[in-house]
Amino acid sequence: MDEYIVKWVPVGVVLWSLAFALARNSFQSRSFDFCNRIVSVCHACLAVTLASLTVQEWSCPVCPLASPSTPLQKQTLAVTVAYLIYDLICCMFDDHISLDNSIHHLVSIVGLGAGLVYGICGSEMVAALWLTEISSPFLHLRELLKEIGYKDTNLNFAADLSFAVIFTTARMVGGPYLTYVTLNADNPFLIKAMAVGLQLVSAFWFYKIARMVRYKVAKRRKPIKAF
Repeated sequence: MDEYIVKWVPVGVVLWSLAFALARNSFQSRSFDFCNRIVSVCHACLAVTLASLTVQEWSCPVCPLASPSTPLQKQTLAVTVAYLIYDLICCMFDDHISLDNSIHHLVSIVGLGAGLVYGICGSEMVAALWLTEISSPFLHLRELLKEIGYKDTNLNFAADLSFAVIFTTARMVGGPYLTYVTLNADNPFLIKAMAVGLQLVSAFWFYKIARMVRYKVAKRRKPIKAF
């Protein structure tokens, strides 16, 4: 693992923490969770952008398989590992600690960290990052809208539906394909295990999201507030 990558992660943790401090200072009347989600939206947008920039050939976004990671791929992974460490620590100080979210963070940190240590399978790792983060802005938008007074509105329902559709497409269509090619490529066992683990976590979340959508659709039959 390149020395500058080792420096990127701790520095990144500090920078994400400073971003949270800035959000807290800017939105003093808002909750701890609200400010943390602002940082999460920023990370998701940055991660998807960086991951897109690393694609070498859009006709095969995960190619070349089991190949040495490029410097940009390593930087992209390091930025996200730093964020995940920050967010895992940050969530410990929140009023409500989510066990499934903590497990997801730990699996992601170990998986992406392994990719940095081995210095290979950068294409697969960045593709996984793209698939997992593409729905994140809508995930956090749902909660942000609730806190600013748009709970149970058409706008909040649109955010719920957008998140569900994007998550399902990315995690339950693109995810299994990525897991398949990762398992069949000449990747280290730990990378393959993390790919399976992440897909299992995604399947669990898909089940919870499906229940959420069912509840929201049923609730739509009742009168709701306009925009």
